[in-house]
Amino acid sequence: MASVRAAEVAELLWEIKRADKVGTYTRVARKAGFSPGVNGRTIQTVLKTVRRDWPHLQWWRVFPDDGLIEKDTEQSKLAEEAGFAFVASGDQIILDSFADHVFIWETAEEAEEAAAKASELEAADEEDDEDDDDQNQDVDDDEDE
Repeated sequence: MASVRAAEVAELLWEIKRADKVGTYTRVARKAGFSPGVNGRTIQTVLKTVRRDWPHLQWWRVFPDDGLIEKDTEQSKLAEEAGFAFVASGDQIILDSFADHVFIWETAEEAEEAAAKASELEAADEEDDEDDDDQNQDVDDDEDE
């Protein structure tokens, strides 16, 4: 039977896959409600459980926080098959433009700020539309004279 942590991580893997992104040990673990552990050991153990219990999930989408992984591993091969490119970094490889590929979850506060900003923009657009209608009415009135 899978652990609660593994179930949480499995849900997050679906989100990451749908966005065609990758996650980091720390971001995924914290979003799932636990610490990644020293050198990511806790999240690695959880990912092994996910891999065992849900083999169809793309466990390989979770990378160390620095993005560095060993060359020619199952993870690197699966990521390459999915279309991710890597660049050499000493004895290891890193996902090309790693930071651009990392999935970032919004905090509740960030989501509220984004919603408020969207509402403000929508209100400003409505005011602009009303101003345009007033100007069009003025032009129609001038043409009638």
